[in-house]
Amino acid sequence: MNFVPPHIEWAALTPVLIVLGAGLLGILVAAFVPRGARRGTQVALSALAIAGALVAVVWRWTVVSVDGPQEVAGGTLIEDGPALLAQGIIAIVALIALLVIADRSEWGEDAFAAQVGTRPGSPEEAEAQRAGLSQTEVFPLVLFATGGMLLFPAAGDLLMMFVALEVLSLPLYLLTAMARRRRLLSQEAALKYFVLGAFSSAFFLMGAALLYGFSGSLRLSELAVAVPSTGGMDGLLLAGSVLLIVGLLFKVGAAPFHMWTPDVYQGAPTPITGFMAAATKIAAFGALLRFVYVVVPGLGWDLEPLLWGIAILTMGVGTVIALVQTDVKRMLAYSSIAHAGFVLVGVIALVQDGISAVLFYLLAYGLATVGAFAVVTLVRERDAAGNVTGEALHLSQWAGLGRRSPGLALAMTLFLLSFAGIPLTGGFIGKFAVFAAGVEGGATVLVVVAVLASAAAAFFYVRLVVLMFFTEPDGERTAVVRSEGLTSVAIAVCALGTVLLGVVPGPVLDLAEQAATFLP
Repeated sequence: MNFVPPHIEWAALTPVLIVLGAGLLGILVAAFVPRGARRGTQVALSALAIAGALVAVVWRWTVVSVDGPQEVAGGTLIEDGPALLAQGIIAIVALIALLVIADRSEWGEDAFAAQVGTRPGSPEEAEAQRAGLSQTEVFPLVLFATGGMLLFPAAGDLLMMFVALEVLSLPLYLLTAMARRRRLLSQEAALKYFVLGAFSSAFFLMGAALLYGFSGSLRLSELAVAVPSTGGMDGLLLAGSVLLIVGLLFKVGAAPFHMWTPDVYQGAPTPITGFMAAATKIAAFGALLRFVYVVVPGLGWDLEPLLWGIAILTMGVGTVIALVQTDVKRMLAYSSIAHAGFVLVGVIALVQDGISAVLFYLLAYGLATVGAFAVVTLVRERDAAGNVTGEALHLSQWAGLGRRSPGLALAMTLFLLSFAGIPLTGGFIGKFAVFAAGVEGGATVLVVVAVLASAAAAFFYVRLVVLMFFTEPDGERTAVVRSEGLTSVAIAVCALGTVLLGVVPGPVLDLAEQAATFLP
């Protein structure tokens, strides 16, 4: 029997190939380019690669609009509207997050340890800091994670989905451990992320194995055909679907699979926190949408109680626990958990408008998230001697920020209002679209719960706004640092995008509606 290799449409892989190829080049840059030119080369290479991937996504969108969606590499990958739109959103968010990752303070210090391999607090670490060393390996790792994220929502079979999941996850485990300050907390967060990530991967693989036993295929299209036609094996189908969904829900931070989120968000370098909080959630929801809308519709009655329960629990846990947080990053972490519950309303709706609503919501959420964590990187605390040190993470340290830096406080307020779903922000339009899709899909009760949770969540966002503008500062415990300007550019772009999505959402909503059809 002659083996016939699958035909691969290389043009369809252009966005992923650009990013992963640049990641490989970045490794060579870290090894061979002189130290003085290394960082600039890595930043330029990374920015050009992600921008090039975004251009390639636009090009592939025009091709698919004319020729229609297609299977790539024998159905291993799918090039259709939802995949391309998710890839475009990931590229936009990753490019903005890269600006924050690449930025340095006015004294030339970035967010990453000078020498990650040294023991925290050791003489070797102090010597590396005095020498001004910097970890340029950060940039290839960001590119590899971005490449995995681009693959994830386009995966057409479960094996490729798992490969993409690992490609995006492994670099994030390393990046989480690379914080310049609070090194032990950073390393603890990375270990928790790695262990729990491996645990969730086991769920995913076991689910994939059971689904293969049910249908004899890992291809999503063949699974969709087998669901209504294969009898007597419903146990394998339900168990496999549940385990696979659990593996995906871990990545979006849905309860009760959220335990890693607050610790990892708090311990990771803040620019990486913004990157993973936005881009990882977009990629994971893109993959979850494809599985749920392609494979699960025939199991609606069986899985609906489980998905409803997870969505309600996620919104409740994220909202209630965020109310009692005193750390800004942990508050935003629990906020992200609540937002995962809101997005799940659109996933559960199982109507075509749910796809477009979820994708729009993810864009609005991604911009606000990267912008909020970018603001956090610039608000620093002072020690007893008046020296500026790490980020000011306690809520009390943000008191009076509106007087020290009105522009920064206004930007943070805009992002918080978008999280809260206040009109004239992208977050409001995103929530409205998702909730409308939920009502259309018959999940009215779930939408009512989501509206109540969203109203309660507004409290902890408004609390921070009151601290910034209507509370007297407690001495000189906080400082706003200047940087090279890249973070300011990222904040401005995120603020502008948040406003435009709230004021003139029509073009993006129309684009999302055009993309809201999966192949098959």
